[in-house]
Amino acid sequence: MEITEVLTFSVEEEFKNLRLDKFLSVAYPEFSRSYISELIEEGFVKVNGQVVKKPSKRLKGGEIVELSVPKPKQIELKPEPLPIEIIYEDEDLAVVYKPPGMVVHPSPGHESGTLVNALLYHLKNLSSVGGEDRPGIVHRLDRGTAGIMVVAKNDKAHRNLAKQFHDRLTDKRYLALVTPPPRQRSAVIDLPIGRSISDRKKFSVFSPKGKEAKTEYTLKELFEPAQSALLDIKIYTGRTHQIRVHLKSQGMTIWGDTTYGFKKSKLPPKVRGLSDLLPEGSFWLFAYKLGFYHPSTQKWMEFTAQPPKVYGEILGRLRKLKD
Repeated sequence: MEITEVLTFSVEEEFKNLRLDKFLSVAYPEFSRSYISELIEEGFVKVNGQVVKKPSKRLKGGEIVELSVPKPKQIELKPEPLPIEIIYEDEDLAVVYKPPGMVVHPSPGHESGTLVNALLYHLKNLSSVGGEDRPGIVHRLDRGTAGIMVVAKNDKAHRNLAKQFHDRLTDKRYLALVTPPPRQRSAVIDLPIGRSISDRKKFSVFSPKGKEAKTEYTLKELFEPAQSALLDIKIYTGRTHQIRVHLKSQGMTIWGDTTYGFKKSKLPPKVRGLSDLLPEGSFWLFAYKLGFYHPSTQKWMEFTAQPPKVYGEILGRLRKLKD
């Protein structure tokens, strides 16, 4: 089978005694754990240069793990009765709530269980101009991010909405739980973002081919005992991993975002267990508000939502530490 790339990961001390499949699902959340287990069993994973075909192998810490990524197979899109909340719907569009840990569209390792599979089941029509594997999808949220998305139900609406995102006419707001707290109560981060030279699965502000990216944050709530803070964020551009990368450039990481440096061992001991409440494949980043012009009426539309219950539970426990 043709290999498209080889990804290399170092097993840090905090992952000691973790199963190999679990470690790779954390280190590379783009693939589901079940798909990673398949790749291990088929011989696509090496530990310290030796092929390992046992997903349950326990890691000792300090190993080098290599994952060979095979060329993706053709994916057949199927409607699936997955529970999603449809906040608003008319003949042109739908506004939906993407749960944390759900992938937006099918990809290797995520052939099913995606938002697209759910949309095909719940909505009668979806636009086609975004690509065969992405019907209706005008914009994306990372797998780990929960929140509001707008979906196009016909091609005319899709083109109009896509142009609004491109021309920066939309209003996109997020909440993020970060550690450590920001050095400033508010700031604008205006740094180009591009794919990392050293790690292809990540993005960086140090990429020589970075594209313009602008993020603004304001401190919403401080949790000093937890060395953490809740930020209200507005993004003016829509680069891949933009919020995660920009916050990382300022010395902050989002709770649960191990790709960009989150380590629960760096949290105060009394709150370390709280990060385990986050659903698998997710982190505490929530798209709580989305505004845009309706593609047919040109009327400004604005939608807001509450964070997932578990996100609120984490905040509640952090607030109790302040009392």
